[in-house]
Amino acid sequence: MSSKTLIGWREWIELPEWGVRLKAKIDTGAKSSSLDVENITLLPEERISFHIHKKRKTDNVIPVETDVIRTINVRSSNGKTQTRYVVRTTMQLCGVEKPILITLASRRRMIHRMLLGREALSDDFLIDAGADHLVS
Repeated sequence: MSSKTLIGWREWIELPEWGVRLKAKIDTGAKSSSLDVENITLLPEERISFHIHKKRKTDNVIPVETDVIRTINVRSSNGKTQTRYVVRTTMQLCGVEKPILITLASRRRMIHRMLLGREALSDDFLIDAGADHLVS
């Protein structure tokens, strides 16, 4: 039997390839993960560039350029369907490092800048829905 790491409904995660550390909401109701980005620009050869704010409500951004894996249609919690770009990066959470797929979206009206969905959580984590920040 494999051991899984216990995490809360909200945890700090790192995206080391992009130099980002942020608070993520663990969302087992969502299949895919989603990240708040701005200034999405399609580039030649199936590449994309975008900006991630280091902290919400600041002009200090991290520019990222990476490959587009695919586009998908995502239905948000309000029922609207939106086409989003999917990119791949590495996530670090509680000593677990793994590649994950992330959809790019504007989440500036949302409380959490990132959602971690089932695909990113599978095989490695158990979620305690009543606990917040079990790991720092």
